[in-house]
Amino acid sequence: MKKYKDINIDLKDRSYKILINDNIEDILFNVVSKIITRPKVFIITDENVAGFVLPTIRKILDDGGIETQVVIIPSGEKSKSFSQLENLIKELLNLKIERQDTLIALGGGVIGDLVGFTASIIFRGIDFIQIPTTLLSQVDSSVGGKTGINHPNGKNLIGAFHQPKLVLIDTATLGTLPEREFISGLAEVIKYGAIADEKFFSWLENNVKNLLQREPTALIQAILTSCKTKAEIVGEDELEMGKRALLNFGHTFGHAIENVKGYGEIFHGEAIAIGMLLAADISAIHTDEKARLERLIRNIGLPHTVNSIEIDSLLDAMLLDKKVQDKKLRFILLRSLGDAVINNNIKNEDVRNVLNKRLN
Repeated sequence: MKKYKDINIDLKDRSYKILINDNIEDILFNVVSKIITRPKVFIITDENVAGFVLPTIRKILDDGGIETQVVIIPSGEKSKSFSQLENLIKELLNLKIERQDTLIALGGGVIGDLVGFTASIIFRGIDFIQIPTTLLSQVDSSVGGKTGINHPNGKNLIGAFHQPKLVLIDTATLGTLPEREFISGLAEVIKYGAIADEKFFSWLENNVKNLLQREPTALIQAILTSCKTKAEIVGEDELEMGKRALLNFGHTFGHAIENVKGYGEIFHGEAIAIGMLLAADISAIHTDEKARLERLIRNIGLPHTVNSIEIDSLLDAMLLDKKVQDKKLRFILLRSLGDAVINNNIKNEDVRNVLNKRLN
């Protein structure tokens, strides 16, 4: 790619761009230097990312006159916790961070969510930049300003809306991503086609092989289309008062599955794939379209069910979901592929029936 592709998140005074290219070295310094208030950044990353992309990013910024400080936290979902949040804030304060400084979240969704939440509360809010390094974070969690940590009762129950100043996506970082983690990220890509763009869904069906081989052109197209869809929805409904809830397709089930199975035991995208199929089972969607969704999920290599899970425990976890209103579950369902709708009127017995059919 000669330069980069860009998408604008239109939020008036909180607007920012998503930049997508295949070589971060080409654009990193120029775009970061134009955004930061003063030439000092704090890069927060995890143990996995620190070994391969961090040295390059730090050298580029240091050579350009931007001072860098680095904080490395443990990898994995367990770092989205109160204890790690407290540790990170303590370390930043020990490093003499100031209100005019900028955080850089370098890593996957865990890093992005934790760093974004930290940025939202330290000094009552400071700037941060997202540099997502996993497919899941590139197409989903880095875009839109949702930040937060987990609680034993559920995923992302504590957090804030805090928009980044920039999202910088380098598709080359996906080359070192483990296969299972890469495939997990494709679940969120499928979601965008399922809820908003049947033509994109068809494109995904026809490009499974290219995507699984991480062919650069296919990857860029998948990421670009996914981010455009999310940008449009977030631009209309930043705080999830209406349309943005459609992005939760599969998540009411998926988050509960993650909670009951244990964070890290099942990957987020794997749980969301199963959640999308459960949502499709409840939906008034044509049998052929439901079969297309399941076929694509299976062809990508994502699971269609999960074993050894108690239905009652799953239902209890679902009732702790952020989207519950007046003790009633809210689902994102499909009228057809590419056409999603919010539904607050699904009976618990119908939910139990689909759970029993697919998970037992």
